[in-house]
Amino acid sequence: MDLKYWVCDILLNPRHTKWIAPLFVLGDAFLCALIIWKISYTEIDWTTYMQQVSLYISGERDYTLIKGSTGPLVYPAAHVYIYTLLYHLTDQGRDILLGQILFAGLYLATLVVVMGCYRQSGAPPYLFPLLVLSKRLHSVFVLRLFNDGVAAFAMWLAILLFQNRKWTMGVIVWSTGVAVKMTLLLLAPAIAVVTVLSLSLIPSIRLGLLAVFVQVLLAIPFLQNNPAGYASRAFELTRQFMFKWTVNWRFVGEEIFLSKGFSLALLALHVSLLGIFVATSWLKPSGSNVFDFSWNLIRGRQRTVSLPKSFVMTVMLASLATGLLCARSLHYQFFAYLSWATPFLLWRAGIHPVLIYAAWALQEWAWNTFPSTNASSIVVVLSLAAQVFGVLFDSNSASDETRLRDSAAKEHIQ
Repeated sequence: MDLKYWVCDILLNPRHTKWIAPLFVLGDAFLCALIIWKISYTEIDWTTYMQQVSLYISGERDYTLIKGSTGPLVYPAAHVYIYTLLYHLTDQGRDILLGQILFAGLYLATLVVVMGCYRQSGAPPYLFPLLVLSKRLHSVFVLRLFNDGVAAFAMWLAILLFQNRKWTMGVIVWSTGVAVKMTLLLLAPAIAVVTVLSLSLIPSIRLGLLAVFVQVLLAIPFLQNNPAGYASRAFELTRQFMFKWTVNWRFVGEEIFLSKGFSLALLALHVSLLGIFVATSWLKPSGSNVFDFSWNLIRGRQRTVSLPKSFVMTVMLASLATGLLCARSLHYQFFAYLSWATPFLLWRAGIHPVLIYAAWALQEWAWNTFPSTNASSIVVVLSLAAQVFGVLFDSNSASDETRLRDSAAKEHIQ
């Protein structure tokens, strides 16, 4: 019985993450080194990134004229600056091994931040093995050197800053991440809710303007030349997705996938789910419904709330997962955002640990199936749906959030 109690305590008690987390990071560092040593690098976009950067270095500032062997530059300005640095560090992109080592360091730095977010949210230690075992995630960072790894680091660092009420720095980091890849815009609804609850309306508007200012500041060299070209390429919202590369909606068939009706239906679902989250879950800490909250906010009478760190992280990741669920097309590199979010969302949904591991394994299988199949794409969508609706309808979330909020209030009083 003593052994059983000890094992359960190790697996379930968050206080053990203080010493468990460093062990997993150390083990993953060894795994990254082993992957770089034993598995061949996969060329997909690195050469194109380097070709595009070389045009930027040579003086080209018209975004519509910056291209590479696999296509035009379709990422915002921070992507260009980061890969310009990598261009110089890796001998114009020729030193692939050094590039892999740098991305392994980025992966481990992101993992440390992720574990910090988990620990501050009171997540149990049994979730931590799932943070280091993903084959696809290691591939995105270490074998393919995608810019999604950089954006994922910015996302998690922003979440950690928001958890600790570092609002200005959190917005700067998040907006910089958006300037690497606009996937991070999926967190915008959550950031708006969290800042309004914590700071009220006017300070939140100031933070929104700060986010816009960061985008403009980073884009100045390109805005001076062809601002419309920059906006259309860096934030191309009307991009036509190719059916053959999709990971998620393959099972609906190409005709439906490419139809405008399907796109509009997903957009409507996205907006509806966000509205339901706001109305039923995200505004609970305010103690008022959405109508009273809005009225008090307009009149300047809405009181601010000290949000629990687990609530902040749940709202951020739920917003991310909702956006990914409703995205018309996900590619394999998008797993950089989802992989570390899944264990936490499944836990917050109140799912049994055994089922969390089973769901994680199914999702991992689906994202490692190449090319995607009807079966794998169904699993991708159902897995995201389980995370979104699990958090949305978890009967235990309200009492848990109330308990954490009361605890936070007591600490503030003391």
